[in-house]
Amino acid sequence: MEGVRPSGEALRKADAHSVSTPEEPNMPAHFMFRRWPAAPSLLRLTCALVLGSVWPASQALQPSALSTPLTAPENIALGTPVGATGLQGTIAQALTLRLGGGYAGPLVYSADGTLLAVGSGSGQTTLVQMPGRRVLMRLNQAAAVTALAFSPGGQMLATTGADGQVRLWDVPTGDLRATLKVGTYYLTSVTFSPDGQMLATGSGDNTALSGEGNSVRLWDVASGTLIATLLGHTDVVTSVAFSPDGTLLASASRDRTARLWNVAQRRELRTLRGHGDYLSAVAFSPDGTQLATASWDASVKIWSVPDGSVLQTLLGHAGPALSVAYSPDGQAIASGGDDRQLLIWNAATGQRIHTLTGHVGMIGSVAFSPQMQVLASSGGADQTVKLWAWR
Repeated sequence: MEGVRPSGEALRKADAHSVSTPEEPNMPAHFMFRRWPAAPSLLRLTCALVLGSVWPASQALQPSALSTPLTAPENIALGTPVGATGLQGTIAQALTLRLGGGYAGPLVYSADGTLLAVGSGSGQTTLVQMPGRRVLMRLNQAAAVTALAFSPGGQMLATTGADGQVRLWDVPTGDLRATLKVGTYYLTSVTFSPDGQMLATGSGDNTALSGEGNSVRLWDVASGTLIATLLGHTDVVTSVAFSPDGTLLASASRDRTARLWNVAQRRELRTLRGHGDYLSAVAFSPDGTQLATASWDASVKIWSVPDGSVLQTLLGHAGPALSVAYSPDGQAIASGGDDRQLLIWNAATGQRIHTLTGHVGMIGSVAFSPQMQVLASSGGADQTVKLWAWR
């Protein structure tokens, strides 16, 4: 098990002069530029249980390969379902996926729900066929994977890394289509516009409080050219998200603010203030009228997009809230925290309806399947992804 982590406030005060470098490849994006006392090392499993058998470590992907399609896909289901009773029915922890490769990092579903991509601290991204839960392909890059995004049609996957590069992969073949270079800045987030024509990235520069390092960039997907650099944040940009209609872009930052940008005009519309610590993640509601933000102050806030007012403050995490996602129908919100808890909230009332435990690492990424049958969570140092089936 991991060592006990300091609180968000203690970590924030302690890192004034500490920098995480590419030599620390397992550091997840939410905790970039930060060190804490080393926890006891975890056994890195490079195999998966398949119907009671074990895939030998000799079948592990060789790091020299950019991508490896598997002609005999691996089943990676582990564990026994564990029920979790909530105020509105039961959620069962259906499966645990142990993919190997260091930290279990960002995860994302394709728009049709047939693929789940999971990044890791080793620089490996695993593509899992859903709902069959078979590993179809592994993509490799030199730097830790900090963010992932599928194109709307699911034919392309964008991965970002601590090396300041965005890689665009062809999903059917695993070929690397293009590499977009930001520079020496740490890339933290990436997202496609709803029409698939544009890509947005967030980055961080721990050596300066303002300037191009801590900014949002817009890219033309077809040409790979930089369209615009959106300046305004005064610390690392930790998360970016397009509104469902593509007219707005939201960004979250360690400067304790979220910002709304007019995409067409390339200008800031509004700064959202109210959190007491770093912001970790941002997500639009499916109808685009609300915005959820997760923060190191242990809260999740729900904002009105039209006027920027705070509609709800969701309290329940015992430490930094690191990830947040709306359900496809907009009725529920999921948040993951450094407290290793996955909390489910009623989006309309702000009432907590489920508390899901089982991860032994911080939950740095959560995602609902498009059909809303499964909620996926990534457990960081426990090197697992858990799939929670709605019942």
